[in-house]
Amino acid sequence: MSVDNRRTARPAVDGDSAPRPIRRRPKNRRAQIAAASAAAFGALGYHGVSMEDIASGLGISSAALYRHFPSKYALFREELLRVGTAMTDSVRLQDEAHEWSPERRLRHVVRAVAKAVIDNRATVTLVRWEVRYLEEPDQRILAEQQSTVLDALGAELRSLRPELDLDDVRVLRGAMLSVLTSIADHHATLPAKALVQLLDSVCWTLAQAELPPAAPDPAPAAAADIPESFKHELLLRKAVELFHERGYPNVSVEEIATAAGLSAASAVYRFYRGKADLLAAAFRRAADRVSAAIGPAVASAPSPEAAMSVLIERYVAGSFAERALTFVYYTEFQHVPAEERAVLRNIQRLNVDEWAKLVRDVRGDLTAAETRFLVHAAFALVVDLGRSFGAEPIASQLRVRRLMEITLFGRPVSAH
Repeated sequence: MSVDNRRTARPAVDGDSAPRPIRRRPKNRRAQIAAASAAAFGALGYHGVSMEDIASGLGISSAALYRHFPSKYALFREELLRVGTAMTDSVRLQDEAHEWSPERRLRHVVRAVAKAVIDNRATVTLVRWEVRYLEEPDQRILAEQQSTVLDALGAELRSLRPELDLDDVRVLRGAMLSVLTSIADHHATLPAKALVQLLDSVCWTLAQAELPPAAPDPAPAAAADIPESFKHELLLRKAVELFHERGYPNVSVEEIATAAGLSAASAVYRFYRGKADLLAAAFRRAADRVSAAIGPAVASAPSPEAAMSVLIERYVAGSFAERALTFVYYTEFQHVPAEERAVLRNIQRLNVDEWAKLVRDVRGDLTAAETRFLVHAAFALVVDLGRSFGAEPIASQLRVRRLMEITLFGRPVSAH
């Protein structure tokens, strides 16, 4: 007879009501912590989460959490770099891949990246929008990881289309990665298999895109000066600029007041209740800008496709004109007061639904859920290409509009 040396609960003896359970630490505790922290950071941002919040969400003590990670930063860093590693691992091709066709290699890489993003959706949100809070050496590591992914997409794209010049490769690979990671910007759902197929399909059409010649955008009209007496508008502009440059948590009301030419922070409160109120006002303006364009475009256009062409043109023009606000809208949303977040989310959902309905009117083969993913991907293209290329002619408004059209319709609109 063999002896079982495993630990078991102590058997009951007289006076005991039940065996006393033995508590064991889960073997995957670090993975549980990583998942919980990614969800928390993704929802509230790096500065909005404490170690106590993460411990509480796991049902453990802060002391138990500190046994695994010495600080919130250590946890944040490990999770971002872990996902960066997962992304770089995903683009490595097996030895026999050299025998594959260029299309098969590219689509294999795209699908592998898509699966890595889906598996790590919450943390990809951090990689997209919270990376500024990594220390500089860690930012460099993550940047190298992202470059590896872009280089892999670019290499397979050049193999598929050797006639492309380097700048076009840079734009197209950036657009493809933007589409793949855009699923981290929202909470729409699709089964993983269907989502991989959708992302692969979009990236394949982008890989075959014929871009307009690179050319500078026409010089924008000079921004109107805000009169000194129009302080509430000046405060809004300066606040957005500072939030864009340094991140919302790192900007004080005093600094906003100084930038707007006010003598003291107390003067801000004559116009806004505080820093969060400024952020909410800016976001409401951005959301209303998108909403206001929909009705007139649909009413005046002869077809859903023509209406979408108008909306795309206006969306790109507005985003280019207010790049800082477009970026801040994605990076700082969690800092808006909860009641305002609910209102803004509802406006955004209605905007996305209206765009998605127009896309479905053109592409009857897609479901409502699929078209919502495409709309979010098209929006992401604008901010991502702006971040990557700024005002470079290779990412002009005309080119970004073409990429949005291809993302939404699988081709340029017929007007082109």
